[in-house]
Amino acid sequence: MASWWDLRPFFGFQSVRTRFQDLSSRRLGISAVTGAQFSSINFPLIDKKNEEDFRTREVQLGSHTVSSHGYAVARTHKHDWLILLLLVLIVIGLYVVPPFHRFVGKDMMTDLRYPLKSNTVPVWSIPMYAVLLPVVIFLVVYIRRRDVYDLHHAVLGLLFSILITAVITEAIKNAVGRPRPDFFWRCFPDGKDVYDNWGDVICHGEKKVIKEGYKSFPSGHTSWSFSGLGFLSLYLSGKIKAFDSRGHVAKLCIVFLPLLFASLVGISRVDDYWHHWQDVFAGGLLGLTAATFCYLQFFPPPYHSEGWGPYAYFRMLEESRQMTHVPNVPNSGHAQLTEVQAESEEGQGCHGCMGLSLSGDRNAILNDVESGRG
Repeated sequence: MASWWDLRPFFGFQSVRTRFQDLSSRRLGISAVTGAQFSSINFPLIDKKNEEDFRTREVQLGSHTVSSHGYAVARTHKHDWLILLLLVLIVIGLYVVPPFHRFVGKDMMTDLRYPLKSNTVPVWSIPMYAVLLPVVIFLVVYIRRRDVYDLHHAVLGLLFSILITAVITEAIKNAVGRPRPDFFWRCFPDGKDVYDNWGDVICHGEKKVIKEGYKSFPSGHTSWSFSGLGFLSLYLSGKIKAFDSRGHVAKLCIVFLPLLFASLVGISRVDDYWHHWQDVFAGGLLGLTAATFCYLQFFPPPYHSEGWGPYAYFRMLEESRQMTHVPNVPNSGHAQLTEVQAESEEGQGCHGCMGLSLSGDRNAILNDVESGRG
């Protein structure tokens, strides 16, 4: 039984507490018996912690597949899928609505007499490279990582990017009604121009061709290309960690490749005399902006340390940690002490009695107080 003047327990307690804190710094989430709570938010990440997290995340990745959690994830976002269907109907409705017929006088025809050419990039090819190609890449990543959250949110974000861009593009086209550079030959296929009393054109060409002639601004090919391929570029930059501060320029080449293809599509629209350069610039800016917003809705920024996965995956991982590592509040002290003892017994021998020494010193002091010696 220790006497009241015996200060060894206090020195022992101080030494044990120091060693206990050293061990706690290696295991984030364990609380000291003294009552201080250590959180992973308050401690900087160390290499050993990163390695443990990486191994844990790799194990978690293979446990959430399309067959096991696909229906549950899709059901959670059922309202998003319904909105997608609504956007499809809106796009169809906007395409049927005739555009605004802007006044086109004879003196304006100087810049609208370019030849009527076919499309270098046909309309049917846009879904192939702007939608199907990214989805194929998403599937390849899914086969590698087996993460249904990544696959579902990538596809959902891509479709939102495409459809939101399509709605905005068609709405602006109809509202502005800017004539295309080849408008003259659309309006007057025989080359004989006719004007009314106000000086406006009286077109006698094919109605469908004339209708398309009033839909120059902005470029739909360009906006759809940048919305799909821009989303793919952001997705790849996060997956390959292009902005990890290690200076791998080769990663940037992969990131810029989809953007380069989208830019060439935009240039082809000017070369085919279907659009003015302002139409292409506005379309590219619109598509890239929509892609960025839709990507950040589901994924962290590519330059973020966790930019390689969707928000939903890290949310699931955090919930799993809380279920498996957070002890009950009434038994927190005992559970934490047991966890420390188990780790110390497996590891360093001199620290094996750390928790027991702490408990023995405190019990000695309590016994002194109870017996009236304190």
